Amino acid sequence: MLAFAVSVVSTPALANPVEQTKGTYEDKFRQLEGEDWPTPTDYRNASGAPGYRYWQQQVDYDVQVRLDETRRTLSGTQTVRYQNNSPDALPYLWLLLDQNDYKRDSIAAMTETVSGDKISLAEVRRVKRMQEWEGGFTISAVRDASGRALPFTVVDSLLRIDLGQAVAPNGGETSFFIEWSFPMVENKVVGGRSGYECFTQPGEDGNCIFEGAQWFPRLAVYSDYEGWHNKAFLGSGEFTLEFGDYRVALTVPADHVVSATGVLQNPDAVLSAAQRQRLEQAKTATSPVYVVTPEEAVAAERNKASGEKTWVFAAENVRDFGWASSRKFAWDALGVKQDYAEQPLVMAMSFFPKEARPLWDAYSTKAIAHTIDVYGKFAFPYPYPVAQSVNGPVGGMEYPMITFNGPRPVKDKKTGNLTYTERAKYGLIGVVIHEIGHNWFPMIVNSDERQWTWMDEGLNTFLQFQAEKLWDKDYPVRRGEPKDIAEYMLSTNQMPLMTQSDSVLQFGANGYGKPATALTILRETILGRELFDRAFREYATRWRFKHPTPYDFFRTMEESSGVDLDWFWRGWFYSTDHVDIALDKVVRATIEPADATAAAAARKRERDAEPGSLTAQRNAGQQTVVERDPSTRDFYDAVDPLDATAADKRKASESYADLTAEEKEARQVTDNFYRFSFSNRGGLVMPVILKMDFADGSSETARIPAEVWRYNQRAVTWQFVTPKTLTRAEVDPLWETADADRSNNIYAGQIAPKTLEIDTPEDAKNRMKDSDMKVLPDSLRTYDAPPK
Repeated sequence: MLAFAVSVVSTPALANPVEQTKGTYEDKFRQLEGEDWPTPTDYRNASGAPGYRYWQQQVDYDVQVRLDETRRTLSGTQTVRYQNNSPDALPYLWLLLDQNDYKRDSIAAMTETVSGDKISLAEVRRVKRMQEWEGGFTISAVRDASGRALPFTVVDSLLRIDLGQAVAPNGGETSFFIEWSFPMVENKVVGGRSGYECFTQPGEDGNCIFEGAQWFPRLAVYSDYEGWHNKAFLGSGEFTLEFGDYRVALTVPADHVVSATGVLQNPDAVLSAAQRQRLEQAKTATSPVYVVTPEEAVAAERNKASGEKTWVFAAENVRDFGWASSRKFAWDALGVKQDYAEQPLVMAMSFFPKEARPLWDAYSTKAIAHTIDVYGKFAFPYPYPVAQSVNGPVGGMEYPMITFNGPRPVKDKKTGNLTYTERAKYGLIGVVIHEIGHNWFPMIVNSDERQWTWMDEGLNTFLQFQAEKLWDKDYPVRRGEPKDIAEYMLSTNQMPLMTQSDSVLQFGANGYGKPATALTILRETILGRELFDRAFREYATRWRFKHPTPYDFFRTMEESSGVDLDWFWRGWFYSTDHVDIALDKVVRATIEPADATAAAAARKRERDAEPGSLTAQRNAGQQTVVERDPSTRDFYDAVDPLDATAADKRKASESYADLTAEEKEARQVTDNFYRFSFSNRGGLVMPVILKMDFADGSSETARIPAEVWRYNQRAVTWQFVTPKTLTRAEVDPLWETADADRSNNIYAGQIAPKTLEIDTPEDAKNRMKDSDMKVLPDSLRTYDAPPK
């Protein structure tokens, strides 16, 4: 009953659009292969999967570290085993020293810029603190396995160790020892991803929370696509690391409670019998169980113990290690079951001071459990035994199996009453989902955050959006809804998503919001959930515990879904174009009747619906030559130029008689041929979703694929055939494509009528001949009929 067609207003695509140098045509559907994407190799194949020769390094750590609570410093030693699985001999190794950003002469510190004529008191405090205090690593010793000193060089936030003998390729190993120390940063004053927070205001208990992140020299990645990933840390671009096994012994004050990456190896030495029993009980509980109760935490705050304890943790196949330590911590836990034989039970656990109650004990651990469930379905089951959320000075940061999260209730200064805002509630749930979710991306699917922020933050924010909407359908999400990105897409100072992290402007919108929105649109509008979800799971599974690039993601999504998406990646990831599709015009057309007289009548109705010449109307009362002089009138003045001639009638009759039965049936179609004219004003090609309302009260939505723009990315005319009468049309009725200007999306004006002639070859018309008239030089006649 319904038919579809499309026409465009320019010439077809050129054979080789990449070399197009004349005209305005741009092929936004040309392939990215060979243009922006690297050539596939044996390490990364054209399907987006790891190639049959894929390799990556293995780095294992054995670390002993001591927290000096009084001096607020860390000191440690570590033995590192490095296995070189690359095909290259490595004469030196690069390590990351991220704490060196706190040195006054670091690239990060020296390139900080300011703007405007105002300064906050927080910035004043930070500036003064950095004049009084300086952070950064002190590297005391680097030795090989036999104890011989190894030469090393510090280059800003990087450390190069020159080996006595190159590490052999294809499985060669080396071990070395490092001794180091650094002062921890007061995070609430200076900022960053780690540090301490002390409760020293009037009425507070005077104790501190310590969070350890990027706290030991860590091996940089050596990969097949970049070699050493040794770009300096400037603060925003995070890091990529090698996977390995960890054993970490943390020596802290005796009454501290420690949360860390991995599984606690010596619970008998650091937990009471009652705490161990509660931890066991939590494995099968239906709601979180306190392992360290709030009462025990408050008692520890009031009666500081002397001496130290060492907490030992082990973690397998992780790319980093984080920890937190404080006597202020209460600790709750809940066992989360998975349908996953390798890890059927995950311990979701939260650590928080009394200042975080009652918000944290209500939501933190439950949000962890929810994240494990949702992300496990979208990507793969959580492979580690624990997932932890810690409240402290860091507002939101992730490391394997442990996250640092910030929101707390507030205490009224006059009454002392505790309350929390709606923003704090949803902020806590959202940040826990987001940071725990980072365990999948990039802690396991180990992309290079310093190079491509969106692979880490964007993919994770997309899944956070899904998890939030499954927490509460009315959850006040910040990023992921297409309608919410429109303002950014129209803003200035944008960067393509493929911009290196440290150069990105509007970091939150670019690194988090835009890629999350793009993936939402890809899932809901372009691929559909079935194709998207399968492809996304395949990407996540292919690259779990490996180092993917954007091209591996792009290729996998295309190969798995069976849909060419180069146009989508180009528009959303390589450009700063925005979506703005306008519905400029609607024409209601019908096929001209087979009968010539009826066809002529239809043409007259179409003509008569137009206003006549304004000049002729205002000339009323002034005789024209034809009115004044009858001798100037002839055949053409006596007949309507749209009348059917005798030849028209004969031709129509003969043509109809020559038609096949099927063609005669088509010739009698009386449906409306609606022709919709769209223009792409934003530059970003997208599907056109068109909702049509009809006079009978019904509606229909056509989902026109983005390829409608393939011959002309600026303007197209699309056709819809129906016996119904259209009354209204709207582009993107559900606000699902991030269209930035909705004022041009609705067409409710006059729908222009038009009669469609049947397309048949014909000669130039001679209506006098076609009317069986002939003219002789001596027989010209005057036509007295008034001119038409």
